[in-house]
Amino acid sequence: MDETEADDVVTVGQRLREAREAKGFSIEDIAASTRIPTRHLTSLENSEWDKLPAATYSIGFAKNYAGAVGLDRGEIGEALRSEMGGTRPVTIYPEVYEAADPARTMPKGLVFGALALLAIVVIGLTWMSNRSLEGDEAVATENIAAPAADIAAPVPAPAPVAAGPVVLTATDAVWIAVKDGGAILKQGELAAGESYQVPANAVAPVLTTGKPEALRITVGTAAAPAVGPAGQTVSDVSLRGADLLRTPANAAPVAAAPAPPAPRTVRPRPSPAPRAATPPAASIEPAAPAGGNDAAPATLE
Repeated sequence: MDETEADDVVTVGQRLREAREAKGFSIEDIAASTRIPTRHLTSLENSEWDKLPAATYSIGFAKNYAGAVGLDRGEIGEALRSEMGGTRPVTIYPEVYEAADPARTMPKGLVFGALALLAIVVIGLTWMSNRSLEGDEAVATENIAAPAADIAAPVPAPAPVAAGPVVLTATDAVWIAVKDGGAILKQGELAAGESYQVPANAVAPVLTTGKPEALRITVGTAAAPAVGPAGQTVSDVSLRGADLLRTPANAAPVAAAPAPPAPRTVRPRPSPAPRAATPPAASIEPAAPAGGNDAAPATLE
């Protein structure tokens, strides 16, 4: 083949350039649509094989270029393979190139959609995990609080409000003495059914009685507890409403009558030991003298 015939052969690069120019595209337009670096596109158009990567990548670049400008991808690939068959020098390029064919890459929309779905799944799993932990903590708190509620001391009922006059009503004949400091407000016997109202201006009225069980004390509409045990004298019992309506545990101390002294134990005295009786004196009569009976007997005591 002479030089004239060689000049008439149209290379793959020339065909790609002519098709690009016919469509009015620039190298940058083809690079943007195919994601092939502009230096490789220029090397393809100028048939500069030594500036291109391995044949496989170069043929892929040519196919994508052909698809962008409307040429047959397969025909361009085969033509370039034949064209590079005898002239391609053996070179090694350590650089790694991205995939040339956009059809083989995942669309951006699908990638973003997959990432969004993954984020939603992670958020949902995290929320469910936190909710499960909160449920377990709530159950544990209830289990811990339940025994505490079982052993909690009962709350005492609130004491009635001390409002209203203090009235002493006798359920049986009873002697009372009501004092306010050194002043005697009431002293004497109340008949059964008779009442006495403590003056409202009394500062610290106190009660003394010998039959607390015969008195019913009210503060307004509230009944006060007994001021002392039955049958025992109580003295200096506060007749203020707040003191009367206290529970027995908090009520003012009630002075009870002193207990009678314990009976004295008398131990019997031991009986004296009997004295030994003194034997009577013995009468000793001497024997009569041998000379006769004229001598009088002598008595020895």
